[in-house]
This record gives sequence, structure tokens and C-alpha cells, in this order.
Amino acid sequence: MFSSVLRSVSGIVLLSTFGSLLAAEADDGWTPLFNGKNLEGWVQRGGKAKYRVEDGQIVGTCVPNTGNSFLCTARDYADFVLELEFKVNPKLNSGVQIRSHCFDKKTTIEANGKKMTIPPGRVHGYQVEIDPSERAWSGGIYDEGRRGWLNDLKKNEPARKAFKQNEWNKFRIECRGSSIKTWLNGVPAADLKDDLTPAGFIALQVHGVGKDEEAREVRFRALRIKEWK
Repeated sequence: MFSSVLRSVSGIVLLSTFGSLLAAEADDGWTPLFNGKNLEGWVQRGGKAKYRVEDGQIVGTCVPNTGNSFLCTARDYADFVLELEFKVNPKLNSGVQIRSHCFDKKTTIEANGKKMTIPPGRVHGYQVEIDPSERAWSGGIYDEGRRGWLNDLKKNEPARKAFKQNEWNKFRIECRGSSIKTWLNGVPAADLKDDLTPAGFIALQVHGVGKDEEAREVRFRALRIKEWK
């Protein structure tokens, strides 16, 4: 009787230990992008939208008469997996910049044999779209300040239906070499091959709203990244 109980207890201990090891392995290599307390490690560029920290979240609020605003990481990232959650006002467009840049002076770049001039202070690069409109292209990839849409969701109905209005949504973004892939709430969204920009900063966008004075917010939380060397 005693030996049977001992075997049962040992089995529970082994299962518990194995579960702990799996959990530790699953978290291995992840680094928080946001400390949950302040905006240390982030730099605002572009427009003058307001960013603040509230309840462990980064909250971006639009303001009238300013351009697109971006809260950018202070350092660049190349190959990585990025996960985050967001909740957006149904009337506010937003997005997550990856491998992006901002030049101090006017700069000319070339893509597919075509030259483009980037104004000073203009944030540009790949953007994972946050689109609460009826179009529902959240998770699509837009080239901010450069070439426009690279991978929309016109032909991806499951991803369009995955967006949850007025609720928290989750992005998973994978960048490896020329491959950029996105998931929205676990549903595959964009799958792009493009090698124009191999590295750059990550940024949280608040889109410009023109003269509209209604305060609209987008919230971000649970930002973490795992880099591939």
C-alpha cells in the first residue's frame, strides 16, 4: 500500500517537473520590449500623438492637425519573432512598424529599379496593419512612406474574420531573412518575401486624423521579442 502511494506521488512530482521544464523551454529566449512602468527604451518620431503608460499598457491617443506618430524602440532588430496584444478604437487606424527607419536628412533610396526620396524625419518601412474598418486588413503588410501595400488581405477571408472588434487581439510577427509572416489571433495573415530592409526599429503607430478632435486610443500590451542570431 505504502509503495503504491509512493509511486503515485513520484509520478505526480515527475509530471510536475516535466511540465515546469516545458514551460521554461517555451519561455526561453523571450525578452520584454516594454517594462510595464514607463517608456524607457522608446523614442517618439513623426507626429505629436500622445503616448502614456496605464495599467501596464502603452496607450496612444490621436490629436488633431498632426501626421502619423510612432513610438519607436531605441535599437534596431533584424531576425526575430515579435508577439503583442492590441486593442483599438473602431474609428482609429494604427499599426506596428518592423525593420523601419527615420533619416535626419532627405535621403534617396532605390527599390525594384525605382528611386524614392524620403523626407527628413519621415518614419518608413514595413508596417503590420491594424485596421478596425469594414475592410478588416489587420495583419496585412503595408510599406509605410515607401511603396504602399505589399500584402493585403483581399484573398484571406479567415484572417479578416479573425479580428475582434472592441476586444484585445494578438499579433505574432516573424522576420527571418527576406521572409515576413504574420498571424492574427493564431490565424495566418500575411506571408511576404521582400529584402529591401533587413533590419530596423520596431514602432507603435497612431495614425493622423486630420482636423478631427475626437480623442481615440489604441492600446498595446504583452510586448515580447525573441531574436534569431
